[in-house]
Order: sequence, then C-alpha cells, then structure tokens
Amino acid sequence: METILFIVISVLASASMYFFLKKNQFGSKISDLNRENEMLKVRLEELGILKDEKKELDIKHQSLEEKLSDLEKINVGLKKDLEQSRETKDETVDKFAAHTNRLNDLEEKRQQKLLDDKEFELNEKKLQWKQHENDVQNHIQIICKKNIIEYVSQEDFPHPRNKPDCSIKILDQLIVFDAKSPLGDDTSKFMTYLKDQATNLKKYAKHGDVRKEFFLVVPTNTVSSIKDFRIDCGDYMVFIVTKDALEPIILSLKKIEDYEFADKLSPDERDDICRVIGTFAHAAKRRIQIDQWYNEIVINDIQKAGKILPKEFVRLVQQYDLAEKLNPPIEKRNKKIELSELKDNSEDFKKEMNTKFEILDKNIPQIDPKIIEKTNDS
Repeated sequence: METILFIVISVLASASMYFFLKKNQFGSKISDLNRENEMLKVRLEELGILKDEKKELDIKHQSLEEKLSDLEKINVGLKKDLEQSRETKDETVDKFAAHTNRLNDLEEKRQQKLLDDKEFELNEKKLQWKQHENDVQNHIQIICKKNIIEYVSQEDFPHPRNKPDCSIKILDQLIVFDAKSPLGDDTSKFMTYLKDQATNLKKYAKHGDVRKEFFLVVPTNTVSSIKDFRIDCGDYMVFIVTKDALEPIILSLKKIEDYEFADKLSPDERDDICRVIGTFAHAAKRRIQIDQWYNEIVINDIQKAGKILPKEFVRLVQQYDLAEKLNPPIEKRNKKIELSELKDNSEDFKKEMNTKFEILDKNIPQIDPKIIEKTNDS
C-alpha cells in the first residue's frame, strides 16, 4: 500500500514537474511570440512607411516618366529643327557659295574687261601713233596743194642718206617737218625722246639750202607730257607742234614770199618775220594747251555732278545729253575761211554780249555810292 502510494505520489510529482516544465516552456514561447509580435508590428510599421515611400516613389517615377516622355518629344522636335536648320544652313552655304562664285566670275570678267579695254586703248594709241606719220604727210600735202606750195616728199629730198618724213620749199629753202610719236603707252619720257630727236636734226641743218628752223609734229594727245615746245640747239631752232597747228604755221612761212626782195631784207625785217612766226606758233600751242586744260576741267565737273546729283537727276541729265547734238560749221574743200568774216562774227558777238550786259545792268538795282561810303566809314 505504501508502495502504491509512493508510486502514485511519485507519478503525481513527476506529472507536476512535467506540467511545470511545460508551463515554463510555454510561457517562454509566449514571451518569444510576444517579442516576435512586437518585432512584426515594428516591421509592419516599417512596411507601411516603405509602402508610403513606394507610393511617393511610384508617383515620382510616373512624373519622371512623363517628363522623360516630354523630353523625348522635345528631343525629337529639336532633332527635327536641327536637321531642318542643317538643311537650311547647307542651302544657305550653297547659295552663298554660288553667289560668291558668281561675284568672282563677274569680278574676273570686270577685271578682264578693264584689261581688254586698256589693251584696246593701247592698241588704238599705237595704231594712231603708227598712222601719225602718214597723217602728217597727207595733211601737209593737202595744205601745200590748197595754197600752191611746193611739197618735197621723202624720196625727193635732194640730199642723200638721211631724209626727213617730209618738207616744203619756200624761196628755195627746204623747211623740214618730222613726225614723232611715243614708242609705247608711257609718255613720261617722250620729252627726253624729242630732245634727242632735236639734236639729231643737225644732220639736216648742215645743208645750206635747209632752213634752220625745224618742226617736230607730235600727236595732239601727247601735248600734256611736253614741257617745252621750243628747243634751242644753238645753230638751229626746233619747234614742237601738233598736226592742227601745221596749216597756220605753213601759211605764216608762206608770207615770206610776199616780199619781192626777200633776200635783200634787213636783219630787223627778217627778225620781225621770225618773231611773227614764233608768236603764231606759240599762240597755236597755247590754244591747244588751254583747250586741253579746259577739257579736263569740264570732264572733272561732269564726273563731280554724276557723284553729287541724285540718281533721278543723273538719269534725266543723261537723257538730255543723248538728245542734244552740236553741229559745228562744216569745212568744205576749196572754200577759203575769210579773216574778214571771222572779224565780223567776232564784232557781232561783242555787240550781242554788250546788249545782254546792258539789259542785265538795267535789271540790277543800282547801289547809292554814299551808302557804300557810310558803310566803309562805319
């Protein structure tokens, strides 16, 4: 019995211990579960925060995607604009290059035209100067034929070897005319050339029947380069003249024939004749010089007017210029220009000008001299 009780007590004690231990283990597990539960709550809170952050990130991501989409659209538009800009730029560059090429071609053509014009002008001058000798000979022949003067050609010049271009014979004296022109376009050294040619005329001056006054005939357009129209070579005198001055000079020389006893003239009378010829030659050269100076002044004034006047005025002036025509008196063969007629024309012109000035003076109010005196005194 006791044994049974002991066994029962032992069993109960064992069961109590077992339950006690189980209880303790369960309590420990509950405690662990509670801790885990707390941890889970914390994690859930963190998860909630993460969800909120995720939502914000999703919103930001969506916003960024929208911005990215907008940027892609903008990028596509910019690419199109850039491509169009490049095409436009290429077209502009091509047009500019083509325009530049056209301008270069035009400039080359303009430069070539200037060169061609200059070459043409030079060739015209060369041709003109080349023909100058023939023109002078023909002109002197015409003058001699018209005024019954003996013309001596180069072939008929009585002295051998050196022969001038042409000469005339007055009172058994040969008067030499030699045509001279520049060798090229540069006329700056033409005066030096003429001085050398004047020295070479000594070969004619040594002959007794050759007059000691020689004439070098130059083209009219070279007068501006000539500084001295009279060259004194000691034993003889050389005059530089143009073709336009030949007729009055030859007619002046022919006046010597009007003296029946020319060989018996006194030195003073001969000097008077030479003075008249020299004065006439100087007057002719001076007239040419003045005409050239006046031509330059007029041309410069026309150029200034073209620059200063408005374009409409210039066009109108050009129209009037084209419509205008000057008809100088026509020279006819075998018709003598009478000196009396020229004097009458000159007198008529003076009378006409005096009449105009009288009318002008009448229309201008007269100024009282006393007023001028008072003004000067003040």
